[in-house]
Amino acid sequence: MGLFDKFEKNAALYNQLSAIGKNPFTVVMEEVLGPTRAKIKGRETVLAGTHNYLGQTFERSAIEAAKQALDHEGTGTTGSRVANGTFSGHTKLESDLANFLGMDQCIVFSTGYAANLGAIAGFVDRVQDVVLIDADCHACIYDGCQLSGAETIRFRHNDPENLDKRLSRLDPKYNGKLVCIEGMYSMYGDVAPVKEFVEVAHKHGAHLLVDEAHSFGVYGETGKGVCEADGVMDSVDFYTGTFSKSLAAIGGFLASNHPEAEYLRFSSNPYRFTASPSPATIASANAALANISENPVFREKLWENANRLHAALTQFGLRLAAKPGPVISVLLPTKEDAFAAWDFLLEHGVYVNMAIPPGTPGKESLLRLAVSSAHSADDIDRLVSAYEAMAEAFPSARVTSDA
Repeated sequence: MGLFDKFEKNAALYNQLSAIGKNPFTVVMEEVLGPTRAKIKGRETVLAGTHNYLGQTFERSAIEAAKQALDHEGTGTTGSRVANGTFSGHTKLESDLANFLGMDQCIVFSTGYAANLGAIAGFVDRVQDVVLIDADCHACIYDGCQLSGAETIRFRHNDPENLDKRLSRLDPKYNGKLVCIEGMYSMYGDVAPVKEFVEVAHKHGAHLLVDEAHSFGVYGETGKGVCEADGVMDSVDFYTGTFSKSLAAIGGFLASNHPEAEYLRFSSNPYRFTASPSPATIASANAALANISENPVFREKLWENANRLHAALTQFGLRLAAKPGPVISVLLPTKEDAFAAWDFLLEHGVYVNMAIPPGTPGKESLLRLAVSSAHSADDIDRLVSAYEAMAEAFPSARVTSDA
């Protein structure tokens, strides 16, 4: 088998889309006009696939903080956290995140991907331990398991009872047990029953890691995520998140009340051997954290927009994957339907994400709309109008298809 033979199937699809000239995986934002608008193919387009949930990308305080960091500390750290790559901004952000979450400690990684990769591979021993993960977990969680080398067991999506059975049947040889779930799953926008998972995991002496990448800042009374909404912030063992969604930057973190979590700093390769986030990135993330923790209006506006959009798309009869939330996904039966519908929306001045198997749960394709607090009334009107037209043009996207 040749080195590139493995790409044959994906390459065929990629070349097919490229030949048409509207490949959804190669969209270029030619000019960014604001948090919810950009020029794509020369036309002003409403952005509804950016995960800029709390609209922080153009908040003045975050931009000014980044500029000051550039002026005072330069463009990059040129080193990892354990070499020369830890600046005062890194430790301040770790302290501020820990305080916001009400946890004892926090470790900042270079990306959210690296946070999960580094946490799982750092905590889990390939011989003595086992990892149990929700079947719909993100690729970084799967990759963390692979990097750890430990046995990995999947359980049914959002099914604490199935996890209970899996834990009950484990070989007693395992010393450590780590369970990994997400707060909100990014493809469908569905939310985990975190409280039930805490109870099941701890009943069997397992530790629970909850990735709140897409739910941080969004769920809970003060934006701490689904863990807060379920009242189990004090019970979750490890809390991971990213800066690239609600904090509108690049980076990630792990927070915990276990003092042993600090050992990751010299035990986790994705932490030790990756250059640390730039000063400007850290400064803007910290400013965004202050904004969303001090101003609930961002979260309130997001939910106002999400509820309005979900209600409208429901009224149009579209097949929605989950209850109202910051991610609203429309299910379609085939990748051809998904591509055509995605292209239809783009032609109507709306950019969303298209996802197809194997990158989606099950065998269905979907169009994923990411709601932002920065979406104006006019943005929402345009989204509603475009989806109404799509519902008429694509019967296969509706709950009762007359195709």
